[in-house]
Amino acid sequence: MTAVRPRAAAALLLPLSAAVLLLCVLVSLALGASDIPLPEAARLLLRPDDSTNSLVIHTLRLPRTLVAVLAGAALGVSGLLLQGVTRNPLADPGVLGVEAGGALALLIMVVFYPAAPAALFVPAAFLGGVLAALAAYGAARTVGVTPLRLALAGVAVASLAGAATRTVQLLFEDRAQGALFALSGSLAGRTWAQLAQIAPWLAGGLLLALLVAPRVNVLTLGEDVARSLGARTGRDRMIVTFLGVLLAAGSVSVCGPIGFIGLIVPHAARALIGADHRLSVPLSALLGAAFLTLADTAARLIDRPAETPVGVLVAAVGAPFFVLVARRAGRRD
Repeated sequence: MTAVRPRAAAALLLPLSAAVLLLCVLVSLALGASDIPLPEAARLLLRPDDSTNSLVIHTLRLPRTLVAVLAGAALGVSGLLLQGVTRNPLADPGVLGVEAGGALALLIMVVFYPAAPAALFVPAAFLGGVLAALAAYGAARTVGVTPLRLALAGVAVASLAGAATRTVQLLFEDRAQGALFALSGSLAGRTWAQLAQIAPWLAGGLLLALLVAPRVNVLTLGEDVARSLGARTGRDRMIVTFLGVLLAAGSVSVCGPIGFIGLIVPHAARALIGADHRLSVPLSALLGAAFLTLADTAARLIDRPAETPVGVLVAAVGAPFFVLVARRAGRRD
């Protein structure tokens, strides 16, 4: 594919994806325990009044929807960065154990440091995610790092972190109640305060992802080629990896672990627009935001008036995709 074609595709796909995301946002505002006509939802979004529908949209559904937009964008870009820096098609915040490690760190904070301010939730999840990623890489390195082995090591670390999480929940059941939001993989009940808590981290991380995209392009060429082009590969890998973990941690801190978005979305973005991260980063952000927003809306409708955790719904789509990509990676190994 020439350099012209990806840019031409971007000129079409990015505005189209933004329009799809806007439609997903409006649908999310309109549908729930009680439905609101789509034109009315759009009108009330721009011109709120004293009606019950306006109160539902601006108090309950709008903060929840904006959290879904930010978290979905963060997970999509996080997966793209991690796949690019590791040159591993199976890399994903959930598969590498980052989300499970972040959730465990949040639970430990809530149980053992209940007076800690909410502003520390994202740094705590970031630390847990980094430790989990390092553990997965260390385990894979003992037998030789390949895409499939790294993924399997990440799944093992995620399983261990999940078991530790359940153990802490059982031993400290009363104290753990405050961390259920961080463990459920759900967007139910998200508030303006929680949105304000993660917005600076995720918005800043997404902006930085756009800035480091050219470095990821160089890193994907391989160690020798990147060094010949003057790249400081060790520093650049650390920056990109930490940024990918930060985006995943910010998402985990407000809606818990929601796996496979970081796996599915980057593959879709590259298939649509090519391997240039300067273009695939914004497309991954838009696709991830639309994916999670639409999935959350569907999760509300499957068993109304009750809700299905959106993490369960995403896993039902993502697990078969993971198996397909893993089989292809296994053949290359």
